[in-house]
Amino acid sequence: MNRIAVIGSGFSGLSAACFAAARGQKVTLFEKNNMIGGRARAFSEQGFTFDMGPSWYWMPDIFEDFFAAFNKRPEDYYKLVRLDPGFQMIFGKNDILRIPAELKDIYELFEQTETGSADKLRKFLAEGKFKYTVGMQKLVYKPSFSWLEFANREVISGAAKLQLFKSVSSHVRSYFKDERLIALMEFPVLFLGATAKKIPALYSLMNYAALSLGTWYPMGGMVEIIKAMEKLALSLDVDILTGCEVNKINVLKERSVKINTTKGNFMTDGIIATGDYHHIEQNLLDRPYRNYNEAYWNKKTLAPSCLIFYIGVSKKVKKLIHHNLFFDASMESHSAEIYTNPKWPTNPLFYVCCPSKTDETVAPEEMENLFLLIPIAPGLEDTEATREYYYRHIIKRMEELCDDSIMPYVVYKKSYCINDFVSDYHAYKGNAYGLANTIRQTAVLKPSLRNKKVKNMFYAGQLTVPGPGVPPALISGQIAAKELLNYLK
Repeated sequence: MNRIAVIGSGFSGLSAACFAAARGQKVTLFEKNNMIGGRARAFSEQGFTFDMGPSWYWMPDIFEDFFAAFNKRPEDYYKLVRLDPGFQMIFGKNDILRIPAELKDIYELFEQTETGSADKLRKFLAEGKFKYTVGMQKLVYKPSFSWLEFANREVISGAAKLQLFKSVSSHVRSYFKDERLIALMEFPVLFLGATAKKIPALYSLMNYAALSLGTWYPMGGMVEIIKAMEKLALSLDVDILTGCEVNKINVLKERSVKINTTKGNFMTDGIIATGDYHHIEQNLLDRPYRNYNEAYWNKKTLAPSCLIFYIGVSKKVKKLIHHNLFFDASMESHSAEIYTNPKWPTNPLFYVCCPSKTDETVAPEEMENLFLLIPIAPGLEDTEATREYYYRHIIKRMEELCDDSIMPYVVYKKSYCINDFVSDYHAYKGNAYGLANTIRQTAVLKPSLRNKKVKNMFYAGQLTVPGPGVPPALISGQIAAKELLNYLK
């Protein structure tokens, strides 16, 4: 039995801990904050319970596969409901696209919006299904140490269909002309770290996930997944230490042997580091044992950060459903202010999650739980004055577009932005979503899952393979655990 240290208790850390423990290892999970979950933590105030980070439950098969690896099912831990409509896009007060749960209704919506688009969508989703099958069920499970891992018949024969060298934007626009449909098909890649013009069309697999596999919600909130994984980890005898920050990794003869923490020192036979990759390399490891230097990280293209508001409202808000995307401004302009010319956005798009439309447990009776999010460039100056400006800006737009008064009914408000991501997660430049999934940062070109100088140390999470998002994080932890245990055999 080896002693495995897992640093960080987000989705990738809990996943890695469970997979390592299931293989008979003695696993200790170290979490700097006072509660587990990383970005997927939750908090409660004045009768409201807010998920702090992820709010979209897409790709349900990935969650099923994770729990199935331990002879469990998601429903053993939480109740999952399919949202109908899955989400809506608000382009104006009377210009709203509500995306129904059933595909036949989605085809009808497309046809009503643009004549002939239903048949085009069928073809588009068929291509997306192929990409999803190859991408999410095969490619993402590769550790990406070498391009030879991808040299199998299915990948090579289907390379053209995967469209790695065509952009999402050009792919979408070859099918649809209506700007609202284009926005609908491009928005899922908004958080992948570049404009749709620079993200490979492979990622249209996300459209298949969103439209064909549906949008789901675990009753009680996304934190219920964390609670489920915690129960699973404890059942596998994982030792979870909260409020315990790792501040040094000691290396001897190219192997990590001991970690220093705020609660003492721990001997280890192997490490899976799922906290911020840059922080772990630059601050926990001595220079000779780092994969990359500061110049390397500074050249990386990061996915966005975000400004978040957790709002409690003492009334029901008209026109909102569970997931609401406010697209009443220019996506091109906002994207440029994130990726091309980074600055605080002039007139941002924003997202509002209102889980109280689905789940009465997350807000007091006849009240609303609102999670407001504006994607922004990482590394911006974050001040209270700036936060307040954008709070008032988007609440005003919400009031206009929802034709409802909101500001006077706000009974609870908390903001979260770049400074908080740095403070809570040591997030490089305050990023929220990790590394961008551009062509030059795909697979082998991402920061390595393996520490090349410390043989018993591996990484997982959103700054390494497979990339940002909850399902990829689950998979990242699984891959890292497998590779470490293969080394320790």
